[in-house]
This record gives sequence, structure tokens and C-alpha cells, in this order.
Amino acid sequence: MIAAVEGTLISKGTNSVVVKSGLVSFALNVPGSTLTKLGHAGTEVFLHTHLYVREDNISLYGFYSHQELALFEQLITVSGIGPKVALALLTTLSAEQIVSAIISGNADLLSQVPGIGKKTAARIIIDLKSKLEKGWEGEILPDFSQGDNDAVAALTGLGYSIREATQALSGIPQAADMTLEEKVRLALQRLSSR
Repeated sequence: MIAAVEGTLISKGTNSVVVKSGLVSFALNVPGSTLTKLGHAGTEVFLHTHLYVREDNISLYGFYSHQELALFEQLITVSGIGPKVALALLTTLSAEQIVSAIISGNADLLSQVPGIGKKTAARIIIDLKSKLEKGWEGEILPDFSQGDNDAVAALTGLGYSIREATQALSGIPQAADMTLEEKVRLALQRLSSR
């Protein structure tokens, strides 16, 4: 099994990279979170890997952090979640946001990811919640209320990514009487100050 690939970054695609290690060049599928952390062509890189083997498909997946790899491996154990959907989750949300959504039962956040419907989000939560509560070492973000989920939906409707929206909302002070409009306004202020 290939546990990691270390070498020179040859090229980057929209969701893949080619890394030359010695005399061999590896094509790896990577989530957007990993792609943004890698430098330009010619940079030395180290990627944790997962070799996915099926009858008709042998693919190598690369991850910048061990946490992303561990979460990817957990996600593909869920019925109906293949590597492409797991990569879509890790591209749209950070590993910490995914784990937080699973542990808090936030199916609404998970279902905003392309390829994830309400039923699939619920299945992910049911299958992984107890496993992740026992063994996740990453930082857990605060639980989101229904009002926060509505604010995330409003911000994504304005063109922000789910990751940007959840990060902006997690940084604003929470008050029980805060309206949806106030939450969105404060989140927009945080987003514009970056």
C-alpha cells in the first residue's frame, strides 16, 4: 500500500496533482483544501495517501494533513459515499466543519454540499457520529442553530462558499435575540474586513 508520496509537484489540475517521486510520477486526486495549500510547480510536497481499489478503478488520493486523510477514509465507509463525494465534502468544508456538523447532527450544512442530499447527510451522521465523538483530534467548531443554518444559506446565496460563511458566522458574538438579518449583516462585515 502507498501511505504517502513525497516529491516535486509537476502540475496541478482542478482536483488533481502530479507529483514526481524519484523515477515515478504519481497522479493523485486531491480535495480543494489540499490543492490550495500546495505551492506552484517545482515545489517539494508531501501528501498522505489512500489507494482506492475496486474491480474497475484504481485511484490514488492525496491529502495535505493526516486528519483529512482519516476523515476521507471514514466518509467512504458510509453506504452511498464514494471517493468523489468525499472529496466534494472536503473541498467545500474543512475537516473540522464536517466533523462538527456530523457530531452536532447538522444535516442542513452537509446537504448544501454538491452531491449530498438530506437522506445522504442523515446517513453520514448516523454512521459516523459515534465514531468521530470517540476518536477525532481536530478542533470542533461551535454547533450551529437553525438560525445559523439559515444565515449560512443566505450567505451562500450571495455567492460566498459554505466554508467562508461558516467561518464568518463562528466569529460573531452569539445572542439569543439576534435576528437572521443581524447575523448576516455581522457576517458580511467580517467577510468584507478580510
